[in-house]
Amino acid sequence: MTNGSNNAINPAEIVDLAVYPPLGIARVGNAEGEADYFTAAEVIGALPTDPGALRDAQGKIKRQAVRFRIYARLTSGGVRELTLDDGVEIEWHVTVANLKAGWYEFTNALDLPDGLSITAPKRNADTSSGRFRLDITPPPRTIAGRDLSGAGYILEGRFFSTPVYLGELRTDSQGRLLFLGGRGLAAPHWPGTKPTTFANNTLWFDDVADGPVRARITIGGKVFDATPGYVAVAPPNYAPGLFGVVTMDDVVRDLFAAQNWLELPLETRFTRDIWPIFSRLTGMQWVNHGLFMAHGFGSPLDTGHPDVLARLTDVSAQGRAWRMAVLALFRDPALGGAVNRSKLPYLYGDAFGDKDDHARGLLAVTATMYRYLMAWARGEFVNDWQGTPPPVHFDELSPADQMEHLSRAPLYECLGGPFHPGIELTWIMRRASLWTAPYRLKVLEEGEPAQQDYGAGLTSDICLATEGPLRGVAPGALTRWLGIPWHTDEASCQSDFEYAPSTYLSMPSYWGARVPNQVLSTEAWSRSTDGASPVLQRLKHSAYREDWTRDINGRNYYERIANMVQEWWMLGMIVPRDTPAHLRNLGLPATSHVESGRHPSNAGSNDKLKLMEAIERVDSPVPPDVAARGVVPSGEGKPPRRVYHRGEV
Repeated sequence: MTNGSNNAINPAEIVDLAVYPPLGIARVGNAEGEADYFTAAEVIGALPTDPGALRDAQGKIKRQAVRFRIYARLTSGGVRELTLDDGVEIEWHVTVANLKAGWYEFTNALDLPDGLSITAPKRNADTSSGRFRLDITPPPRTIAGRDLSGAGYILEGRFFSTPVYLGELRTDSQGRLLFLGGRGLAAPHWPGTKPTTFANNTLWFDDVADGPVRARITIGGKVFDATPGYVAVAPPNYAPGLFGVVTMDDVVRDLFAAQNWLELPLETRFTRDIWPIFSRLTGMQWVNHGLFMAHGFGSPLDTGHPDVLARLTDVSAQGRAWRMAVLALFRDPALGGAVNRSKLPYLYGDAFGDKDDHARGLLAVTATMYRYLMAWARGEFVNDWQGTPPPVHFDELSPADQMEHLSRAPLYECLGGPFHPGIELTWIMRRASLWTAPYRLKVLEEGEPAQQDYGAGLTSDICLATEGPLRGVAPGALTRWLGIPWHTDEASCQSDFEYAPSTYLSMPSYWGARVPNQVLSTEAWSRSTDGASPVLQRLKHSAYREDWTRDINGRNYYERIANMVQEWWMLGMIVPRDTPAHLRNLGLPATSHVESGRHPSNAGSNDKLKLMEAIERVDSPVPPDVAARGVVPSGEGKPPRRVYHRGEV
């Protein structure tokens, strides 16, 4: 079904109008020119676009744009999308801001139990007068028409006197809004100032932002103001196609159910409620080596293996003992006290770094997810499994289903923890006061700014009060809670390999599904997919994981975070690839996720790769001249971007 009705609509048929998605997630990128963006996924769990289109010809990362649409609720009880093809006029009005530098420092989540929350002092507290100069607040922009873009639709503010581009508006051929965010820029007010910490760098700014998306629709001379949507700009998604074990969609659905705003199905269905949990667990094998060992291919929890799926879908009484044993592996979100470290998911929690031995030191699934897991373990579920669900195509959905997917898909793409502080959005999303209905934020009146001053320190009591900062959203209200700049946070929050190098395996992970830890490199993939290589060699390469930050690592932590600020776009993106049959026969899943797009100067010449190729083909009938080309001649190799010597690292 398509929405292009080409039929004018009678304004008397309309009950109300609303902007969709209610909350869209844009992402920064530094690609320029005509092919500088791709559009965010509009169906739950989908890739935003063809993975080959995530970078431009120069290797720069494209921005993720959000397409906003208008849907009408009708007197007939139906719904439909409205575009310019329907004889209506649509005027979009967008205001965004970046309020990070003038907000409070990130300490930890201010809604943590057991007195764990730590009062947050003001960022840049020494800037006592003229603090408005810390806030990047572009004037609102309006756009109306088809296929529009240009300088008149740019959202630019200032950090002190420095111009800061926060994004721009465009429209498509049917008058829908395309919102593009910033370029990934971060810089200090005083040139030469180096970053020193993960989340609260003094007098620094970045170019993420957030704010309301409003629309005025004119139909036959009658004017409607649509229920506003909202947009938030996030860092790049470095692992498209992988998702958090707990997504932000899981977090907010748990909240909406607890508030009785959303009635969740009581019946547990395997495909809808159980398989996504185990599938996302298995998917973590591509971004963290410890999690690959725990529940990657070959593990008893490997959802890519038919024998494991047969046990997972077995609803019989005979399978109950195994299912209960698997349930026992999961952390009960209702339990407080000391953390149980031998439970899943093995990801850091909100309290890590402040109270590591507390139950919140490691992440738990939501109460709703755990309820479904318990029902599954007891055998109280419907086995409706017919194989991996086929892709959903947006244009084939009914308008009502389109609205459902547009509401959930952006938050399914975002991580649901740990919120310390987080990458896309943070702990405030689980607070009911921020919402007016499921997926619809409580947007303050137009022109009402987000209040920036709640005293010298932001306490938990002030934060959660009725008139506190969570009473609604206005431009800049969401992203101000995150690290400044985001680059230093991503380069800091890694895995147990960095924090406890003497322990076994690199888990837990912070944000592996968005900020990878250890990955399957292109080089390892190329050797594992060479059907002429010995079988065990191929398996060795397919199980080899390399440090994702290896191209920005320096002599110490401070060099790493400084390098990330400048070279974030040179890091590889973890993208899906079809696994060759000879690897599937060895137990690998049908799809592998491989590091791709690293800047070619980072590693220098692949002399080691060519040596491996020559060794692995020594028994193959390769012509001598081809074999000779397998090794880089002495003195002709190109060195890596960074080389360190004894005693420097």
